[in-house]
Amino acid sequence: MGKLLRINTREKTLNFEKTTDAYAGLGGRALTSKLILDEVPATCHPLGKANKLIFAPGILAGSPAADSGRLSAGAKSPLTGGIKESNAGGLVSQKLARLGITAIILEDKPETSDFSLIVIDKDGIRILPADDLVGKGNYAVMETLWEKYGKNVGVLSIGQAGEQCLKGASIQQADMNGRPGRAHGRGGLGAVMGAKKIKAIVVDDKGASRVEIKDKEAFKAANKKWVEMLRKHPVTGEGLPALGTAVLVNVINEAGAFPTKNFRSGQFEHAQDISGEKMAEIIEKRGGVISEPCHPGCVIKCSNVYNNKEGKYLTSGFEYETIWAFGAHTTIKELDDIAMLDRLCDDFGLDTIEMGVTLGVAMDGGMIPWGDGKAAIDLLSKIGQYASEGKIIGNGAGFTGDALGLDRIPIVKNQALPAYDPRSVKGVGVTYATTPMGADHTAGYGVTANILSVGGTIDPHKKEGNIELSQGLQIATAAVDAAGLCLFVAFAVLDNDDGLPTICEMLNAQYGLSLAPADVLELGKSILNNEKEFNRKAGFTKIDDRLPEMFYEKLPPHDTQWDFTSEELSKTLNF
Repeated sequence: MGKLLRINTREKTLNFEKTTDAYAGLGGRALTSKLILDEVPATCHPLGKANKLIFAPGILAGSPAADSGRLSAGAKSPLTGGIKESNAGGLVSQKLARLGITAIILEDKPETSDFSLIVIDKDGIRILPADDLVGKGNYAVMETLWEKYGKNVGVLSIGQAGEQCLKGASIQQADMNGRPGRAHGRGGLGAVMGAKKIKAIVVDDKGASRVEIKDKEAFKAANKKWVEMLRKHPVTGEGLPALGTAVLVNVINEAGAFPTKNFRSGQFEHAQDISGEKMAEIIEKRGGVISEPCHPGCVIKCSNVYNNKEGKYLTSGFEYETIWAFGAHTTIKELDDIAMLDRLCDDFGLDTIEMGVTLGVAMDGGMIPWGDGKAAIDLLSKIGQYASEGKIIGNGAGFTGDALGLDRIPIVKNQALPAYDPRSVKGVGVTYATTPMGADHTAGYGVTANILSVGGTIDPHKKEGNIELSQGLQIATAAVDAAGLCLFVAFAVLDNDDGLPTICEMLNAQYGLSLAPADVLELGKSILNNEKEFNRKAGFTKIDDRLPEMFYEKLPPHDTQWDFTSEELSKTLNF
């Protein structure tokens, strides 16, 4: 059983605590959400001293389990005003596990404007001045920290957006090349880190012991079966490694669910220009990397490196959601412009979904022309310049839409909708409306059965079966997040009767337990109940679990509409 590391950011003090029985066996999202419910006043200001920022590796972190390197970050969200968990790949999760740290809890708030750097290794923890890093973007920060503390240290850092406490601010993780290609993007958690005046956290596990495995042979056998399952599935073994998550561009566009021009259509006439196929062609031509892991032990390898026209590095971790948000949503069709916008977000520390949707809203309000990639780059650059326009768009789609006097703002709980129109992928729409996280596709990815025929087939245009689909996926996803597994393992799990039992076998072998699939699903339910309870205390009601009026319009090409009532939606997480 690991230790909780509490750091008081005002006093610059720290202490270790033993993990109590209340938190025994919890990790990742299960632990962050439980700690937030127990220790953060639900009505506190998200940027105030009462909020806490928590980082927790998953239950399988540090083990040889494939694709188990996700780290959960949690806090009360400055963007939604509710509970938030955002997870990312990178190096930190596995290193914390090997250091015996179950969670880092950042508490209180400094009274001065000085930023600090936290360095964690096997010899202890240091809280150091970060004067040389202030005002710098994440690329420069990570380069500096890798030069100083050694290559392959884990890094969590904020850019200029986090320093300004903007609601669209992310926390970036160093990828395996020391670049800020992995993001705790959603919910504005970078603003919480900025409010606590922590510029970066370095985690170095050199010299640390390996994570204990109670039954090594049983674990080895289960993990071998797990790896084979992931490699044999057509999505995790073929589609994602070949084209990354951008494999979905043509798929979702053909399904008529690719939100275009601020959700006015479900198809983008220039989808081919920003597709995964086009991206892979450009990457290969320019000497980039089509497939690489986001953390050690990843066998799916859906990340990538995208070079510019001169063959020099431009960005990495170039994702479907990012390409959609800066592409079809804004009608920008030049992939290089979209890649530059992605790079700026990684550098300044911004959620690409929130910023892409925000730029589309800004175009709707006349700030810049539709489809103008260079104007979008210029406007987004204002955030790094600490300019007033940057402070508007950096606070997200809801804030920007309000500033421009618009009523067409695609948000739920003030968080921007991702890259699937809920009228034509209704399983995802139910998740957008009901998850405690605000509009978030990763909370219950109904695209599986709605579009991809993974785990069954449910009509994406009709109500029937989609509430049940979202409920099951939200429960399972919460458990996957607790384990620290990549969300994409769900494709193989849903299509394999041995999927969830194999996860149980790995957990049982590592900890000497006797968990069954039903126990894992009960964990998922308990996580969601904790999150619902926090939001209830924060003042959320079923009125907040709905989509904006704009989704009652008919969506071309299928003329689909959003037609769920509040009473129907209230059944989703009623368990």
